Amino acid sequence: MSNVQPLKREDLPQFEEIFNMIDAHMGFLPTSLLTMGRVPEVLGGFLALGGAILQNPVVDRELKSLVSHAASAANGCRYCQAHTGATAAQQGTDPVRVAAVWEFETSDLFTPAERAALRLAFHSGSSPNAATAEDFEECRKYYSEEQIVAIVAVCALFGYLNRWNDTMATQLESEPSEFGTDHLTAVGWQIGRHA
Repeated sequence: MSNVQPLKREDLPQFEEIFNMIDAHMGFLPTSLLTMGRVPEVLGGFLALGGAILQNPVVDRELKSLVSHAASAANGCRYCQAHTGATAAQQGTDPVRVAAVWEFETSDLFTPAERAALRLAFHSGSSPNAATAEDFEECRKYYSEEQIVAIVAVCALFGYLNRWNDTMATQLESEPSEFGTDHLTAVGWQIGRHA
């Protein structure tokens, strides 16, 4: 059970246009947004920041999906791992690549550039933060300074979401739960306290 009950979608009509876009993008509306909606300014601020980070074209959408999944895996947030995996697959990323994020260092499913970004994501998602100057030097071989900022912004956004959802014990929706059960259990994913 969630530590704070989410509102109903109809309780937040001022966000309905954005909620529709999120539905179209993810295939469902995250419960975490309905909990944030108890303080509409928090939800509005989060949606603005999330939109700026996730919708900018500086880094392609698939890499953002994989980075968000890796950062959430490093942080241990099962809710966000299910979300990021399901969203990546829904947007066209091969579910095998999503599941292989755990083995990105050795899997031939990832390019050296993707490995550099995923390493930075795993290290930045760890607590304490394990990102090093070497991680950034490796990323600079493949990415511009702007792209590195965009990658770290995704990691930081999901750091917020990881903390939010673990603290609130957000209930996992059926769509990402099914994805986790179907595609990620072979690599250690399991429903945590959020299901």
